[in-house]
Amino acid sequence: MTVEAVLWDMDGTLLDSEKLWDVPLSEFVGKLGGTLSLETRQLLVGTSVPRTMAILFAEVGIDDPTEDEVRDGAAWIVRRTEEVFRAGLPWRPGAREALRAVRDSGVPMALVTSTERGLTEIALDTLGRDLFDVTVCGDEVDGLNKPLPEPYLKAARLLGVDPARCVAVEDSPTGVASAVAAGCTVLVVPCDVPVPGGERRVFRDSLVGVDLTTLAPLPGS
Repeated sequence: MTVEAVLWDMDGTLLDSEKLWDVPLSEFVGKLGGTLSLETRQLLVGTSVPRTMAILFAEVGIDDPTEDEVRDGAAWIVRRTEEVFRAGLPWRPGAREALRAVRDSGVPMALVTSTERGLTEIALDTLGRDLFDVTVCGDEVDGLNKPLPEPYLKAARLLGVDPARCVAVEDSPTGVASAVAAGCTVLVVPCDVPVPGGERRVFRDSLVGVDLTTLAPLPGS
C-alpha cells in the first residue's frame, strides 16, 4: 500500500520543546508552593491542558481546584510559555530536513499536536506553515485529546485519507497510543520518555535521513 499522508506530532518530535515546557510548568508548581518532580513531569508529556492542570494541582495536594483556579492557572502557563517559545524553538535532530523531504515528495502532511492553537501558531513561525495541509491542535478536538484517537482521526478526515494508510510520527507513549488507536502506523522517535513496543510501531533513534522512501516500507503503510 502507498502512504496517503504523513501526520506529524510537534513537541518532542519536530521541536525540542518539551524541555522548554519545563520552565513554565516548574514555575507554576513553585507558585503553588511545591516542586515539580521528574516523575510528574514525565506524566505530562503529550497530555492535554485539562489533564495537565489536574496533574499539576495534584502535585501540591490540591485535588479539587476551583474552575477559576484551573482557568487562571492555565492562562498563566500559556502566557509564560509564549514568552519562552518566542525566545527560540530548537529543532529535533533531522526534523527540519525530514519535513522538507516528505513535503517535496508531494504526499499530504498534517501537524497533530496536543498544544493549543495560540502556542501552535507561534511554533509554526519556526516550522513553516506552508509545509502542512492541515493542523489539528489540542483545543480543537472537543476534549477528545491524545491518547484518544480523535486528533489523528480528525487529521485524516480533513485530508480525506484513510488513517490506516497514514504514517504518524511521534515521540511519547501518549501520542503513540493515540495514533495506533486511530489505525495509523507509527514511526516512533522517543525523546524524553521511553515508549513501549507494540503493534504498528517502528522505532528509530532520530529523524536524520527520514524521507518518504523511509516511511513507505513500514509495516501497514
